[in-house]
Amino acid sequence: MSNQETDSEKTGDPETDRLSGRLRRYAKVGAAVGGLAADLGAKQLFGKTLNRDRHASDLRSALGGLKGPLMKVAQLLSSVPDMLPQEYARELTELQANAPSMGWTFVKRRMTSELGPDWRDKFANFEREATAAASLGQVHYATGKDGRELACKLQYPDMESTVEADLKQLKLIFQIYRRFDSAVDTREIYEEISERLREELDYRREARHMALYGNILKNEAGAHVPIPVPELSTRRLLTMDWLHGRKLLEFKERDQEHRNRVAKNMFRAWYLPFYAYGIIHGDPHLGNYSVREDFSINLLDFGCIRVFPPTFVQSVIDLYYALRDGNEALAVSAYETWGFENLSKELIEVLNIWAKFVYAPLMEDRVRPIEETNAMAYGAEAAAKVHGELKRLGGVTPPREFLLMDRSTIGLGSVFLHLRAEINWCETFHELIDGLDVKAIGTRQEAALATVGLARKEG
Repeated sequence: MSNQETDSEKTGDPETDRLSGRLRRYAKVGAAVGGLAADLGAKQLFGKTLNRDRHASDLRSALGGLKGPLMKVAQLLSSVPDMLPQEYARELTELQANAPSMGWTFVKRRMTSELGPDWRDKFANFEREATAAASLGQVHYATGKDGRELACKLQYPDMESTVEADLKQLKLIFQIYRRFDSAVDTREIYEEISERLREELDYRREARHMALYGNILKNEAGAHVPIPVPELSTRRLLTMDWLHGRKLLEFKERDQEHRNRVAKNMFRAWYLPFYAYGIIHGDPHLGNYSVREDFSINLLDFGCIRVFPPTFVQSVIDLYYALRDGNEALAVSAYETWGFENLSKELIEVLNIWAKFVYAPLMEDRVRPIEETNAMAYGAEAAAKVHGELKRLGGVTPPREFLLMDRSTIGLGSVFLHLRAEINWCETFHELIDGLDVKAIGTRQEAALATVGLARKEG
């Protein structure tokens, strides 16, 4: 029996990693994925050609009814080129993270388990219908006894069992992939996904992340962070300020100046914490922020936060200068610091194809739309070329740090494409890195984390 199961028995908490719940999840996901694995094996055994489009579509259909954290994983992977074949990525982007919300009877039971039988007495008002539902939980609007507007994020039941079951089956999905495509070794990426997903289950940790970002961005007029309410929060319930705003896509038709302001505020909200503190928000999903009428940004979700050593921040900056100046030695040093191993000259050239696509908007000191070089078609073409070359060279093992950094970059690029933003990306970038003392990042980072009761973990 695992430590978690032993702790569950000691505390009498039926939500903590229930074995029965995990077994049910294994059965559902295992049946969906296992059938596809058997189909693939039969095709290989009898020498038949795999129809990858059909197989990817079948995988999406098999997973689509399950919802939960596996959907979050799928969306994460589908945004990172070369992590999955193009056919898989295209189908997985169609997955929806919106799970059906819990009914009122379920909500009352869950709130009682988190705040006690008198939980309703702690609020002046608590809306029965969820305002938002996602992969791990749902949000209810409430009002505190003092009239404060609140958002209550309530985790779905038995999510620890669900996450553990989904992670086990994710290994099988990766195995299916590796049986017919060895361009990318996903072992490190699996470890990164596992750690981040398990962290997202702990809403007390998310409250600390929220407080961390509140401190980091306190002087940024273009970004707002809710304040958590500890007395109304638990490990599976997070209560915070309700921040008024509208969905980003509702601003797509505003005039160019206002769309540009939204884009610049998004850029700074994501990258100021990274370059000043070595900390990044790893999930720029459209549901994780809203936009105010003054075009500033509300950051709403802090479950997926990654802390990097200062050397990693330096390597991201070094790679920019290496690409700009054609400095091959500096590029090699940057990739090695990221964690790439066994780098040959050919492999460096292949990695640079993708890096040049990602960094392209920063290379010209002028106002420009991001799609000049970062349009979806061009990105798909670059990804396909990288994938083919990696396969020819025997594959690569991306370091785990690569996943969320790339996810953030590509996710934000998608936002800027939606907004049709035209700003000086180079100038905005240099506002963050010029005069930056990378050696001081560690000191700032350590102090910021300690203030909210967190510490950076190695690896």
